[in-house]
Amino acid sequence: MRRAPALPFLLVTVFLDMLGLGLIVPILPALMTTVTGDAGTAVLWSGLLGSTYGLLQFVVSPLLGRLSDRYGRRPVLLASLTCLGADWLAHATASGPWTLLVFHALAGACAGTYTVVNAYIADVTAPESRARAYGLLGAAFGLGFVAGPTIGGLLGAVDVRLPFFAAAALSLANVAYGWFVLPESRPGDRTTPLSLRMANPVGSLAAVLRRPVLGRLAYARFCADVARMTQQSVWAFFLTYRFAWDSTHVGVVMAAGALGGAAFQAWAVGPVVRRFGDKRAAVTGSLAGAASLLGTAFVAVPWLLYVLLVVGVLGSVAGAATQSWISRGVADHEQGTVQGALTGLGAVAEAVVPVAAGAAFGWLLAYGSPGLVFVGAAACAALSALLLAGTPDLRPVALGSSGRGHQR
Repeated sequence: MRRAPALPFLLVTVFLDMLGLGLIVPILPALMTTVTGDAGTAVLWSGLLGSTYGLLQFVVSPLLGRLSDRYGRRPVLLASLTCLGADWLAHATASGPWTLLVFHALAGACAGTYTVVNAYIADVTAPESRARAYGLLGAAFGLGFVAGPTIGGLLGAVDVRLPFFAAAALSLANVAYGWFVLPESRPGDRTTPLSLRMANPVGSLAAVLRRPVLGRLAYARFCADVARMTQQSVWAFFLTYRFAWDSTHVGVVMAAGALGGAAFQAWAVGPVVRRFGDKRAAVTGSLAGAASLLGTAFVAVPWLLYVLLVVGVLGSVAGAATQSWISRGVADHEQGTVQGALTGLGAVAEAVVPVAAGAAFGWLLAYGSPGLVFVGAAACAALSALLLAGTPDLRPVALGSSGRGHQR
């Protein structure tokens, strides 16, 4: 099969993934209240579903990445999308919370979309073109984030379960599209062992972190994830507190920022990284992100907030550049394994940071200084930049090697 349709399919996959998630965000509380019978129980079950999903994603992602190295990217990706569609269909039809828990747990265990997509891009793009491809991926993510809640709110006004039927239909249609269109990027290597050490989250992370260069990049990406998740968790609450904005105003500003970020990643990331290289683009972008977060902590007037949003959009080059840098340092037959380990590490941030950031914000709010949460986020982004700046370039060396000769 031809490889030409691969990148468009991957972009559509990520867009639909995020669109499907966004569809249900504004209506999930109403559905959970309908299923459980009261709002208090709905909150508890929603938290349990989210935690179960994140835990199983952390546990299983390394295995899915390893399976994609051994058997190919295509079957793992299509299986992940099928599980996601089944999960949304369960949300649309379930009459009790236990059904939702079982299917959401299955979706978490099969949540290999981003693991496989990142590995797939490394398979089908030349190293000098990967930052552009990862930038386009970020743009697709952002567009789905903008479109999903809007469409979900409109559909939810018709029927509380309609957005879940729509999300399921999008996921399963994407499976059918991929079945007929998506080529295999690499046929797999049956000699790739499925050892317990490399297929469990602790062992796979240890194998990545032991690498002197790849390990530093993994730590840098984790710090960036912590900064990003902190901002996402408390940003709307902070704007409501600082400027007394209503939810509509906050939503419009968030949508504008997401659209700006999507446009920048789609059209500017590739040329910027080609001009400056992965390392300099990643370091500069991380510093821009840190500056944006630090400024947000003390912003006093709305116009300055908009300036800081633009700086943050420029800083989004760091994610694509770092991902490109990581992919260049991994042997072809282990792209899935490494991406799975990194997905698991990201799942830790997604599970822990929102709770910690929310608690810190609430505590600081009592003292009239909630913006200090952004100081902590800025420190994480600055630490990410420091780790990137101190990391030498690398060349592909298989996991499990002695570690010598990784650095140029």
